[in-house]
Amino acid sequence: MGDREISNHSEVTDFILVGFRVRPELHILLFLLFLLVYTMILLGNIGMMAIIITDPRLNTPMYFFLGNLSFIDFFYSSVIAPKAMISFWSESKSISFAGCVTQLFLFALFIVTEGFLLAAMAYDRFVAICNPLLYSVQMSTRLCVQLVAGSYFCGCISSVLQTSMTFTLSFCASRVVDHFYCDTRPLQRISCSDLFIYNMVSFSLSGIIILPTIIVIIVSYMYIASTVLKISSTEGRKKAFSTCSSHLGVVSVLYGAVFFMYLTPDRFPELSKVASLCYTIVTPMLNPLIYSLRNKDVKEALKKILEKKNMIL
Repeated sequence: MGDREISNHSEVTDFILVGFRVRPELHILLFLLFLLVYTMILLGNIGMMAIIITDPRLNTPMYFFLGNLSFIDFFYSSVIAPKAMISFWSESKSISFAGCVTQLFLFALFIVTEGFLLAAMAYDRFVAICNPLLYSVQMSTRLCVQLVAGSYFCGCISSVLQTSMTFTLSFCASRVVDHFYCDTRPLQRISCSDLFIYNMVSFSLSGIIILPTIIVIIVSYMYIASTVLKISSTEGRKKAFSTCSSHLGVVSVLYGAVFFMYLTPDRFPELSKVASLCYTIVTPMLNPLIYSLRNKDVKEALKKILEKKNMIL
């Protein structure tokens, strides 16, 4: 009778997020680590958005995309980190069914949007380096807005499909999700539904999302590399490449963590959690650091703001 009562997903009222399987005394250390990283995410990404908005010299397509990247990083890390920190303190590890749906939907929305946004940023760098004389014409304000809006639209469609597919599954095996947030793979493990069609659709959806973005990024950088190598002066090549190095760093960290997680076998859930950490909180923390430390314009804008504050004080 008990099994029948939970055989349908609609009768599940909450889930239990296991989190990290560590000794209880380490929970405080994990909480402090998450708190430190999340604080850096807030300061870094909100600071980056503030710098871009307030400095008129950064009113360019590249920084328009970067501001949106910071916005996305701030929000999707906020979907994950606060709940994880609460779980370290609370004896109850539960998350409501509606909360789990919301968490998966928002995370899928922002992570897919970031993938498309990074592809748009690669195209922006391609135009800037390969067609510099036509840059202001090709990368018009209208096109930039359309690329960002398109990224959000693709993220929303993907998220609706992924979330609706996941929560039409029946969860009769257990309510215990072996992860620190609601994600598709750990939710599949506790489902008693036939996952063949689900996996085929999910795989196809992932291919439709990932392949175009990777192709755009790779092709853009192939043209960029070809153009940079044709530059005669070493200083010119160095300057051209420096405008792309930050973006390449961000792409490498994000896609590296995503591929590592999805290529990790299901029998190693702890490895999946480590990989998930990389793109849920580590990547949003690193992105503003990568762009601020390797970008002369951002460093000058930050220096200008700090000088103004010192003058006021």
